[in-house]
Amino acid sequence: MNETTPDQERLLDEAIDLIIRLQNDPGNHVAIELIRAWRARGPQHEEVWAQVSKVHGASGKVLTEKRRIERRESLGLTRRNFIVGGFSAFGVGAAAYSFGPGMLLQARADYVTDKGEIRRINLPDGSIVTLGPESAIALDFRSERRVVDLLAGMSFFEVEGDASRPLSVFSGTLTATGLGTAFDVSNDAGILTVSVDHGLVDVRASDSGLEMGVKLAEGQWITFDSSSGNIGRGQRENGQIASWRDNLVIAERETVSALVARIGRWIPGRIVIADPFIADMRVSGVFDLNNPLVALQAVVHPAGARVRQISSFVTVISPL
Repeated sequence: MNETTPDQERLLDEAIDLIIRLQNDPGNHVAIELIRAWRARGPQHEEVWAQVSKVHGASGKVLTEKRRIERRESLGLTRRNFIVGGFSAFGVGAAAYSFGPGMLLQARADYVTDKGEIRRINLPDGSIVTLGPESAIALDFRSERRVVDLLAGMSFFEVEGDASRPLSVFSGTLTATGLGTAFDVSNDAGILTVSVDHGLVDVRASDSGLEMGVKLAEGQWITFDSSSGNIGRGQRENGQIASWRDNLVIAERETVSALVARIGRWIPGRIVIADPFIADMRVSGVFDLNNPLVALQAVVHPAGARVRQISSFVTVISPL
């Protein structure tokens, strides 16, 4: 039997967590959108999802975290041969909605924020992380390493110096590592962004143009599209890094889909982009999150679109 790599094990656990999340609330559009976005991250994600959902749907049994643990213990199952059962209504339905910002892996997260909530958290090593709305992180702090997994959303790290243990932040396939620095990491509709307030940060992404890594210094930022592999770079002035902490979004030729995901963290319910052409358009500007609906309209207007709040639960972006 083939051994799995640590990355494959992580993907398997993420897929299982997603199934548990949707099983607990089958009508939850946020969970459906999270699954779509997770699967779109790359071939490995899609392959793992196909394996897990196929076996899960075949057994017709309800999966719970307790049952998952019991099965592993009683049957000797490992991540290499793990069998799950339960919901089968995934497939194409998981791709029916645009990627929203509120996708949180509750089972894995150590810290989670709600819509519109910005939270400042003291980490075990003395570092500080500020989480944006609808964001989640999981911690792995040990004597030999400091690792943070950004499960969803946006985060700003003020890193306590420890030469023997640089702090690494994972988001999808991207890793940002810093020591005695402050930097922002965000994931907006699969667009991963790292920007540096001060210090140096090493940024890498497997199977991409960032595989060998790049060093970012004060004011520099980089974006990485996990689906296309496209990379963008630029420079911002002092005080513009992680401007969302001051209720501002500063964009330089960012896709509408990424900005909608970001601004949507301040807007109740889910946001649907009715036309993929609109989602792929690029816009620049400064958008005030004190009135997020107006900010959203300002983002989509250059793309020839409008914003309509159908209800308190659904906002639709469609052509004019």
